Amino acid sequence: MDYNNKKFMIYNGCDRGLCIRGCGRQDRQLNTYDWLADVPGNATSTNLVEVQFKNTRKGYYHNVNNLDLKKGDIVAVEANPGHDIGVVTLTGKLVELQIRKANLKSADDIKRIYRIAKPVDMDKYREAKSREHDTMIQSRQIAKNLNLQMKIGDVEYQGDGNKAIFYYIADERVDFRQLIKVLAETFHVRIEMKQIGARQEAGRIGGTGPCGRELCCATWMKNFVSVSTGAARYQDISLNPQKLAGMCAKLKCCLNYEVDNYIEASRKLPSKEVVLQTKDNDYYLVKSDILAGLVTYSTDKKVMANVEVITARRALEIIEMNKRGEKPETLLEDGATKKQERTVDLLENESLTRFDKNKKKRKPKNRNGKQAPKGRNKPAEAQAKKNTDTDKGGNTEKE
Repeated sequence: MDYNNKKFMIYNGCDRGLCIRGCGRQDRQLNTYDWLADVPGNATSTNLVEVQFKNTRKGYYHNVNNLDLKKGDIVAVEANPGHDIGVVTLTGKLVELQIRKANLKSADDIKRIYRIAKPVDMDKYREAKSREHDTMIQSRQIAKNLNLQMKIGDVEYQGDGNKAIFYYIADERVDFRQLIKVLAETFHVRIEMKQIGARQEAGRIGGTGPCGRELCCATWMKNFVSVSTGAARYQDISLNPQKLAGMCAKLKCCLNYEVDNYIEASRKLPSKEVVLQTKDNDYYLVKSDILAGLVTYSTDKKVMANVEVITARRALEIIEMNKRGEKPETLLEDGATKKQERTVDLLENESLTRFDKNKKKRKPKNRNGKQAPKGRNKPAEAQAKKNTDTDKGGNTEKE
């Protein structure tokens, strides 16, 4: 191992490079890197611990027994009623920041950690989790029989199996009092109903987005921000509902990621209403490359005619010249005729089907399903060509 390259190495508790204590199990959703794990006294700065349960559900608890907890430990925590089983995902000072972000206003929301999970606890936990899928299928059928306009998207059993949380989606208000009675009689557990939205359902179920990566709501997003079509307009994206919608059939959350940069960059671009006047013609703005700072002008508003691509700085200079009553010779700087250099596209001359294998043509089959002998199923024109002989005058005679 090359110890000279310390930049990309991970050390176990050392004071150099990254610390392995800050890295958690990557099979947990909403994983948070603890960048304060190496700081001396961080673990004892607070007794608050973040514990994650199934999918995206997290809770915050007091470590009243002063257990030596680390990221990835499985613990038994206080629940109502009984206890629940979860995985420690964060300890130390960062937990206080997470609680502030979660907007926990009541101190009753922070319960206690009992102990590190025992083998008996894990056996009950696995037994309860094995019933979740069948319970969800049965509960959907029960809701359908009661004619309730709702969809049960997920079921989560408590670690001790005494309680089950049913996550459902409904467009309107649903009276599920009769449903709770039927579910309690069927599954013999305490029932809790939680209504979630389409975004929360996508985060709990998970999936792969059109970008090829796992959904953001299922990996790192902890709260949802409203997304409007204005974000697409600022980024000059076509308002196509099929392309703008995500797996949850709502607008993609990633539309908000770069909108601030686009708004800041668009302030340096000229207005679409301003017409650039030169000595030879008037030019109208037809297209803008916001991040690159390039604008495309045409001599016609509707048709791309005499197209010129210039920088936004040059366009603003011409606007100032027009305000003073001056007109430049051309749009290009200093009368240059050189076109703007295009970015190099490595796949410009490549075909999208270059890796596709050529399919072999299948031989035709006769009526019995067997492959016909060679020469029997040739086209009639080919057969006629063999049986004819053309003379120099163009007349054909049969042999």
